Amino acid sequence: MNFFEHQAEARRNSRRLLFLFLLSVLAVIVAVDVALWAAWAWSTGRAAPPELYMAGAAVALACIVFGSLRELLRLRAGGEALAELAGGRRVASATGDALERRLLNVVEEMAIASGVRVPKVYVLDGEGAINAFAAGRDVSSAVIGVTRGALERLSRDELQGVIGHEFSHILNGDMALNLRLIGVLAGIVSIGSFGAFVMRRVRGEGKNAATAVLVGLALFVIGYAGLFCARLIKAAVSRQREFLADASAVQFTRNPDGLAGALDQIRLAPAGARIQGRYGEEMSHMFFGQSLRLSRLLATHPPLEERIRRIDPRFLAEQYRARRDASPKEAAAPEPERYGRRTSDLGVAWPRSAAQSAALVGSLEAGKVDHASRLLATLPAELREALREPERAAAAVAALLAAGEDEVFERQLAALTPAGLAGMIEPVRAAARLTRGLPEAFHLPVVDLALPALKSAAEETKKALVAGVQALAYADRRVSLHEFVLLTLLRYQLAPRVKAAQGGKRLRDIEREADVLVAVMAHAGTRADASGARAAALDRALGAGARELGIDVMGTHKATLSLEAVSGALEAARALAPLEKARLVMGLFAAVTADGVIRVGEAELMRLVGAVLDCPLPPLIDEIDPATLAA
Repeated sequence: MNFFEHQAEARRNSRRLLFLFLLSVLAVIVAVDVALWAAWAWSTGRAAPPELYMAGAAVALACIVFGSLRELLRLRAGGEALAELAGGRRVASATGDALERRLLNVVEEMAIASGVRVPKVYVLDGEGAINAFAAGRDVSSAVIGVTRGALERLSRDELQGVIGHEFSHILNGDMALNLRLIGVLAGIVSIGSFGAFVMRRVRGEGKNAATAVLVGLALFVIGYAGLFCARLIKAAVSRQREFLADASAVQFTRNPDGLAGALDQIRLAPAGARIQGRYGEEMSHMFFGQSLRLSRLLATHPPLEERIRRIDPRFLAEQYRARRDASPKEAAAPEPERYGRRTSDLGVAWPRSAAQSAALVGSLEAGKVDHASRLLATLPAELREALREPERAAAAVAALLAAGEDEVFERQLAALTPAGLAGMIEPVRAAARLTRGLPEAFHLPVVDLALPALKSAAEETKKALVAGVQALAYADRRVSLHEFVLLTLLRYQLAPRVKAAQGGKRLRDIEREADVLVAVMAHAGTRADASGARAAALDRALGAGARELGIDVMGTHKATLSLEAVSGALEAARALAPLEKARLVMGLFAAVTADGVIRVGEAELMRLVGAVLDCPLPPLIDEIDPATLAA
């Protein structure tokens, strides 16, 4: 099952969850009316009037709806709100804590290897257990939370296995479902809270007071029955997803011992994976390990022994622990050479079909983590440090658009003054020392590394960065498609108000916009052949993309392509249903690889477009060593 199928399945699971919720609501309302019937009959000896049942149903429904809406509103900020409710503290990008810096490095490697935007990271300082979670509304807004116990007790390989597991949840569409589970189930159990409230408010003596107490007690019992049902629903949804995430993490890291070792450390830890915080119950289905002591029927996670056996049937705990204790500490990476030459036209043969290419979206492929590690090691340490501080990160991202020629670069900087951004000139000039000549293969990783710091910056800084990048891009009047998509990505990431809601559109609804995107990729991927017949090569690329999409080529050629048209096309494509997005990505790959080759510039453009569409593409050309690109 690929990324798009997982996303579609997550939507189906959401509909199933809604159905289960409605059944649970109905059962709770019936139980409330039964309790009212019994209380009325006991106190009066007569049948209850129909109005009483209607009132009971209305109050029960109001409690459930209010409880769910209150929790969903509390979580409207997504993963960040949940991490803070769990007691998490945002890890600063420039943290000096060695364990936190190791965690950030692992998260950055995993993000670049999978094509996911680098998520914000939180540490649950008050939790000594070994646990972690991923939360968010979508791939681009994900956060990772890790307990202090996991940081202190896990080796780097074990931590990498845990983070790989959480990235699988991000890519498999589990996060949004998990957030909905918390909100929906809060409504079901709110009846118990209302029953407790009724019992506390009873005053006086006599049969009426006793009746009120009995009604409150009945509601309290019904609430706990609702809690039992809620746990059953969570357990049913969660357990199989944990097996899938374990398998994906092993595939991603190529190190089953790392993940199995992390689970083994949970067995050894005094606190295991148990979470002490107030929200341990509500979030139990989201954690890496079983956060509560529950029976097997209600457990949200499979037993540790079963998970370890599935990861590695030959795992021997004692031997692993001996190797773990004897393993050397990780060494610092050597300082790389500076980069300089143009590499956009370097390329490799591309034997994959359009369907095989689209299947790379959201994939966790073995070897990509190694490639990401080498790519990060190639970046100068000074640049990586700059990307951890909001103001310097903004300047470095803007400096990605710096022209190679000094005269053109100065004209670009001069364009910042009319835009009211004169204060950016010197920071961008200083950052350009680190980014001038940076190959396009490094642009998206640099943006990804900068995003956690940029997202924590003041709104004025974010707005200034987007405006500054636009001014720099347009200053030389030659805005490349790569520059424009980079600007579009920053807009989407730093200005949430322009993000399109998850849609269910079909390709036939945006056929003209799809044609624009296919034409863009066809032009980007077309080179003149030996006879110079570029027009014929362009027609082949357009035809390949159109056939894959099943649409007619509308004659969208370079002369009629505008940045406004491309922007509108990207916006429309973001609203496609998951499987329709898969068809679009197949068409784009068919157009850009119609000549059987994918070049560095084309690959990075595809990854940028994928990032805008929330279709994370891992590095496509890992045959070329990043050190070669930077040479």
